[in-house]
Parts: sequence; structure tokens; C-alpha cells
Amino acid sequence: MPEPFVSFVPKKKIIGYLELSEIVCIFATMNDKNYSIMKKTILTLLVGATLMMSSCFSAGYGTQNTGSANNNVLGSVLGSVLGNVLFGGSLFDPTSILGSWSYNAPSAAFTTEKTLTKAGGNAAVTNLNSSLASNYNNIGINRSNTSFSFLAGNKFSAKVNGIPFSGTYAYNAQNGEIALKTSTETIKGNVIKTQRGMGLMFDSTQMVNILRKEGKVSNTAAVQAVSKLAKSADGARVGFELTK
Repeated sequence: MPEPFVSFVPKKKIIGYLELSEIVCIFATMNDKNYSIMKKTILTLLVGATLMMSSCFSAGYGTQNTGSANNNVLGSVLGSVLGNVLFGGSLFDPTSILGSWSYNAPSAAFTTEKTLTKAGGNAAVTNLNSSLASNYNNIGINRSNTSFSFLAGNKFSAKVNGIPFSGTYAYNAQNGEIALKTSTETIKGNVIKTQRGMGLMFDSTQMVNILRKEGKVSNTAAVQAVSKLAKSADGARVGFELTK
């Protein structure tokens, strides 16, 4: 007799256009032949459900970053959505944050799924990143002059726009909040996992401090534009995507 085969499907769970309305519980109390047939049937149904989900997402219900053809469709979708939400997204543990991280691209997110949806969903994040890229280019931010290193003992060193600064940091792995304490100020932000690395983001006031006080950015118009973007929607945060 083969070991019991049990499959559970959450009641009233809607995925795309597929509604699975009953809990299915199957036990192998049949002979080997019937068990094999039933198991193959269940697996076929699950594969069909996955393909239906993939079809829905490709029609516009998924993310804009599909990843490689070998990536799991659902994992890619969830990764992108959570990467655009700070509280409830994918966080680093205290040791994973350690190391040297260099600027890769602009990064934007919203504090919650509610604020993300209110602002227009993932399209709002795409628009913010596009506008940030233009202003960062005007400022001159690039991979060689903007980086953050988080070290053991809660120390950090960084440079923004080529200007170095350092101090200590406090990171809360439960909600992704981070505080960078320099000799003159404490800058509070959020850290979240992105598909390529780390998103380090701030509200409008803190982002201005990073650019103007620490980065000594002289392009006032560009700094004001970045600040305005961070204020453009409730719950918006802007900053840098960093990679190792």
C-alpha cells in the first residue's frame, strides 16, 4: 500500500479567473492501480491550474519583470509585488545586509499594499523610477560614486555623489527600518529585497538630507524634483537599488 496522498486546496481562493471553491482531501485507501490513476489526475489538474494562472498574468495581471523563462511564474509575480511594498515585503535578516553594496538603479516603493494600490499599482512604481532616473542622471549619481557598506558591529560607511560619510546603523529585521547615525544627524529609511539586490529608500525629508547634507549635491532643482516625487503619493518612498 503506498503512503497516503493528501491534497488541500483553500476554500474560496480566487487565483486569476480560477475559483477553487471546495476543500479537497484525498486519501489513498484504494488499490495501487486506482491510487496511481487518481494521483496522476490530481497532478494534471494542478498543472492545468498553474498554466491558467500563467495565462492570466501574461494578459496583464502580473508583474512587468518576468525574469528568465525558467523562473516560476507565481514566484516572479509575488517577488515583484512584495518588492514594491515596504511593510509586508521581503526583508533581509541582520547578517544578509552585511557587505558592500553599490548603486545599480533608482528604487521606489510604497509603505503598504493599500497605498500602492491607491497610487495606481506597479505602474506608479515604474513611473517613479523613470522620473528618479532622469534626476539622478542630472545629479550625476552612478555606480562608481554611490555605495553603502554595512559592517559587523553595526558600523557603516557610504558615499553619495562621491562624498563619503560614515557612522553606525540600527536595523530592525522585523519591519526593514534602518537608521543611519552620522556625526551630525540620524537618517531613517527602509531596506527591502529587490529582484536584483537591495532597495534602500527614504521619505522626502530624509532623501533630501542624503542628497544635500551628505552628498553635497549642488543641483538644487534636481534635489527638489526628487523630493517632490517622494511627496507625489501617500506612502511613497524613494532611494537607491543597490547590488553587490
